[in-house]
Amino acid sequence: MTRFAKICWLAGVASCCGVAGLLAWPRDGLAQTLDEPAPRARSSGLRTGTPQYVAQQRAPENAETGSATPEAISDPAALVQSQQSAISQRQPARAARPVQSPALRGVTQRQFRAPQPVVTGLPPVPAAPPPPPRRRAPEEDPYAPLGLRFGAVTLRPAIGESIGYDTNPSRVSGPSKGSAFSRTEGELGIQSDWNVHELTGSLRGGYSHYFRDDNASRPDAQGNMSLRLDATRDTRILLESRLVLDTQRPGSPDLTAAVKGRPITWAYGASAGVTHDINRLQLTLRGSIDRQDYENAELTNGRTLSQADRNQTQYSLRLRAAYEVTPGFRPFVQTEIDTRQYDEKVDSNGYMRSSDGYTARLGSTFEISRMLTGEVSVGYQDRKYQDPRLKNLRGMVGDAAILWTPTPLTTVTLRGTAELGDTTIAGSSGTTARRVSLEVAHALRRNLTVTGFTTFQRTDYEGQGLREDLSTIGARLDYKLTRTFSVRASFTHERLNSTQPGSDYTANVSLVGLRMQF
Repeated sequence: MTRFAKICWLAGVASCCGVAGLLAWPRDGLAQTLDEPAPRARSSGLRTGTPQYVAQQRAPENAETGSATPEAISDPAALVQSQQSAISQRQPARAARPVQSPALRGVTQRQFRAPQPVVTGLPPVPAAPPPPPRRRAPEEDPYAPLGLRFGAVTLRPAIGESIGYDTNPSRVSGPSKGSAFSRTEGELGIQSDWNVHELTGSLRGGYSHYFRDDNASRPDAQGNMSLRLDATRDTRILLESRLVLDTQRPGSPDLTAAVKGRPITWAYGASAGVTHDINRLQLTLRGSIDRQDYENAELTNGRTLSQADRNQTQYSLRLRAAYEVTPGFRPFVQTEIDTRQYDEKVDSNGYMRSSDGYTARLGSTFEISRMLTGEVSVGYQDRKYQDPRLKNLRGMVGDAAILWTPTPLTTVTLRGTAELGDTTIAGSSGTTARRVSLEVAHALRRNLTVTGFTTFQRTDYEGQGLREDLSTIGARLDYKLTRTFSVRASFTHERLNSTQPGSDYTANVSLVGLRMQF
C-alpha cells in the first residue's frame, strides 16, 4: 500500500472515532456547551412577540417497540412538546414567562373561551306581583245624602220643618204687626245613571203659615226637569220643563185696589231643541212655550178683582252658534224671536197688550283653572205692541252666572239678570228689571257652613216715572249632624224703596229648623 492510501485510511478511522465519541457524550453536557439562544420561529402557528426555543425533535416512542405512540400521532401539539432537543430549554434572563395554565394546550398557547349555552326556548315569564290593596277614594262630602235608587235613576228627597218670626208678614207700609210663623218645605232631586242620554231634575216647594195673620200665609215652589237624548255622537235632542209658583204682595203697583191676602201666580212652560256639533262649532235650535196665569184677588171690601186680562202665552224660537276657542272658552252669538198673546185682547184699561219681540245676544261660557266658571251674555231687545198708543219697549238684556272658588273651603256665587217685562198700568208699555245677587259660603268645618248673601233689584215702569228698589241682606248657618239630619238657621233683612207713595216697607225675618234628607 502506498503512503497516500495509508494516510487517507487513518483519517477516516479518526473521523469515525470522533463522531462516535460525540454521540456518546452526555446530553446535558452537550446542551450546556451549546447554550445559545435560537433564532425566533417564523411559523404561523406561533403568537407574534412570544419567544419560543425549538430544535430538532422527534415524536415520543414506545419503550418496547421504539415507534411513536398513538397519542402523539392524534395530538400534534403533544408530538412537538415531547420531542428531545439538544438546545437548552432555559429561557433567557430577560425573556417574558409564558402563561402556564391547564386550559392552554400546544405551543400556540391560545386562550379559548368556554362554549356558549345553547338556547332551546324562551326563559320563563316571571310571575306578576300581587296587586296592591285597593283603597276607596275619599268622598267629596261625607255628609251628602245617598239617595234612593230606582233602577238607573237616583232620587234624593228631603223635608224640613222650621219656626221663625217675621216683623212684617204682609209687606205693608208703615207700622206693622209681627207674627211667628212655621214653614214646611219639601225637595226632590232626580239624577239618571245611564250609559247614554241623561235625565236631571229638581223640585222644591214650601208653605209659610203665620199664626197671627192668616192672610199673609202663602205657598211657593220652583222646579225644572231636563232630558237629553243622544241621537248620534254629534247630535243631541234637548227636552225641558219648568215651573215657578209665587205670590203677589198687596202693595204691588199692578194691583189697583187694596187686596186681602196674597194672590198666587203661576209660570210654567216647556222647551224642545236640538244641538249639533261640527268640529268646534256648535249649533242649537230651540223652541219654547211659556204660560203665565194670575189668580183673582180678593179685595178688602169683599169683592173680587179679576186678573184674567193678565194671563198670557208666549211662543219663542231661539238659534245659538257657539265656537270652542279652547276647552274652557266658548263664545256664542244668539238670536231669538217671540210673540206674546193675551187671553183677552183688551185689558181692563182698554189697551191691547199682545206684542212681538226680537232679541240679539253676545256671550260666552268660560272655565279658568277650574276656579272660575260661568256664563255671561249681553244683548238688546225690541218689543212692539199691537196697541199703537204703547211705545216700543227697548232696552239692554242679559244674564250672568259666575262661580268662583278661591279656596277649597270658600265659594263665591254671583248672578245677574236684565229683562223686559209686562204690566197692566195704564199708559205704560212694560217694565225694565235689573237684578244682581252675591253669595259667599265658607265651610268652618266639614259639617258646618256659614253663608252670607245680598240682593238688589230695580224695576222701572216705562212711561210712568215709577221706580222700585228692593234690597235684601242676610246670613245662613248650616250644621250637618249626620247624612240624614241637619240644622239650619237664618236671618234676613228686607227693604223696599218706591217712588209710589205708601209702598215702602221694611221686614226682618228669623228662622231656625230641622232638615231631614235621604
